[in-house]
Amino acid sequence: MRAEHPSLEPASRARFSGFADLYDAQRPSPPPRLGPLLAGYANSARPAVVDLGSGTGLSSRWAATWARSVIAIEPNDEMRAAAQSRPIPGIDYRAGVAQDTGLGPSSADLVLVVQAMHWMEPDATLAEVARILRPGGVLAVVDADWPPVSGVARAERAWAVLHGRIRVLEARLAAGDAGASLRRPISPDDPALAHDDLADPHRHRVLPDGLRSWSKTDHLARMRASGRFAFTREIVMLDRAGGGPDRFTALLYSQGSYQGLLKAGLSREDIGATAFEAEVAAGFAEARWVPELSFCWRVRLGVTPTAAPA
Repeated sequence: MRAEHPSLEPASRARFSGFADLYDAQRPSPPPRLGPLLAGYANSARPAVVDLGSGTGLSSRWAATWARSVIAIEPNDEMRAAAQSRPIPGIDYRAGVAQDTGLGPSSADLVLVVQAMHWMEPDATLAEVARILRPGGVLAVVDADWPPVSGVARAERAWAVLHGRIRVLEARLAAGDAGASLRRPISPDDPALAHDDLADPHRHRVLPDGLRSWSKTDHLARMRASGRFAFTREIVMLDRAGGGPDRFTALLYSQGSYQGLLKAGLSREDIGATAFEAEVAAGFAEARWVPELSFCWRVRLGVTPTAAPA
């Protein structure tokens, strides 16, 4: 494993350690109808799939319902162990990283990256994806928009407020703040909020422990600029996920940013979780009718050339 890849660093793996059960229980799986659609783009009724950054196996189990085989690549030992605790025929869980999978060339019809591409160094990842895809193969970068769609504006506004607090606290940790300096009041014009955008929370994000992430909205542009794909496009879907206020709050707590602040010694009150829960509960309680939770899913899709250029 080569240290020049930021996503191989211990801090990157540690970000998703300690809450695998919560993650697996609460995070959504991609829409059922998306799988056959991706298989269509790959021109294979039952494609051979490689799932990069497979985590606790949510995306791999989803893929196994429509793929011929799934090789799931995950660097975090704890998350991979959680996935392996639920074995399913056709899924092979392996330790590895997106930039160096250890797989043979042209060995996949379809490469999935679900809720993970923003943690992967783009150039090296796209090079590896192009190497392991067969001609006419497909890369599908799949992300859910946050927060979940609830029909309760007060709850979603509370999510945005807490997200902003988390962003500022992470930036302060990155700057070396501690104690009272870390916990000082947060101003609406805090520099860390200048680029805050729930549609793309990783744009210009400052993270502690030397971590790096990449903008989600730039995934498609980077795929196009790489010159490795003959066709690219974005697909958007809305899919029901189920649940109410308890799952709404649990989904936020399943994020590595929140869990990282707890690991850094901040309390739930310091972070703003207690106020968040009260606002979410009040918002759902005052709503006359509440639909079940849904997610907007964005798929950035790339199809490799069917033949090498002359």
